[in-house]
Amino acid sequence: MATDIIYQPKDYKSDQYVRWCPGCGDHAVLNCLHKAMAEIGVEPHKMAVISGIGCSSRLPYYMNTYGFHTIHGRGAAIATGVKTARPDLSVWLMTGDGDCLAIGGNHFIHAVRRNVDLNIVLFNNKIYGLTKGQYSPTSDCGVITKSSPYGTVEEPFNPAELTLGARGNFFARLIDVDLKNTTAVLAESARHKGASVVEVLVNCVIFNDGIHKQVIDKEYRADRTIFLRHGEKMLFGKDNEKGIVLEGLKLKAVTIGENGYTLDDILIHDAYKQDPTLHLMLALMGGDMPVALGIIRQVEAPVYDQAVEEQIVEVQATNPVRTLNDYLMSGDIWEVK
Repeated sequence: MATDIIYQPKDYKSDQYVRWCPGCGDHAVLNCLHKAMAEIGVEPHKMAVISGIGCSSRLPYYMNTYGFHTIHGRGAAIATGVKTARPDLSVWLMTGDGDCLAIGGNHFIHAVRRNVDLNIVLFNNKIYGLTKGQYSPTSDCGVITKSSPYGTVEEPFNPAELTLGARGNFFARLIDVDLKNTTAVLAESARHKGASVVEVLVNCVIFNDGIHKQVIDKEYRADRTIFLRHGEKMLFGKDNEKGIVLEGLKLKAVTIGENGYTLDDILIHDAYKQDPTLHLMLALMGGDMPVALGIIRQVEAPVYDQAVEEQIVEVQATNPVRTLNDYLMSGDIWEVK
């Protein structure tokens, strides 16, 4: 994938004016994406950025790469076709919580289930922004929006739960204001072979301003989030004085040095573990537990587009059909006079 040319983030930027509202979290993700692509050194002409419909789906216009702005919810289907036809390309899918998990939900879960080598970036602002503020599949139950003036009565999707339920092998969660880690995780998702899903908690300053504030505000972010790194202790807090332990079948947040808990009791994160049970438990943390960020799951598995490519080569080696005429003249044929 990498070349002898040293690319810079500017090499991936198009000349188009970025048409997102000032302060929108999508700006930060775009900036990190440019940096991540330069870091992994993918040649711009060997990349394709696909999207559906929504604010985040404008992103292909801002890339100096190949791109396709498709229709609502169908980005995963188009991206699957692109990657299967051209497995040599680095294919990215830019999608939002509405585009991906509502009308596009079926395409999303099957792209994940098949383990197509796609880099899926899911912008989650818990609202439909482009269509002016209707509730989405990730909106909290009871939230008042233009399409739920008395509050929603639906329980929301959790993108991590949906991904792992679809047998996903790579899931990460990030926040839009953490540029350093967002860049690093996006680069790692590109290196992963198979479907990678990166959920980014982004802010919509117009229709859902501050939706993630209780988690990501600098004042209490250290106590309400935990950034997971493979092989490292699950520590959080301003001085890493807190950690995650497993008691029975449940995770628990504890303070080291209190109630007999020591550093030895704190779990070590294993993102490569095949069994997804603990990964799901981590991904579902919230409320009294810190929200898990970083790469939660990253395991190797057979890749769909590679398997298709190998199958084509194998069939071509033994099949006498080489042209359309060969195919038409094969099997039972007859002449009409």
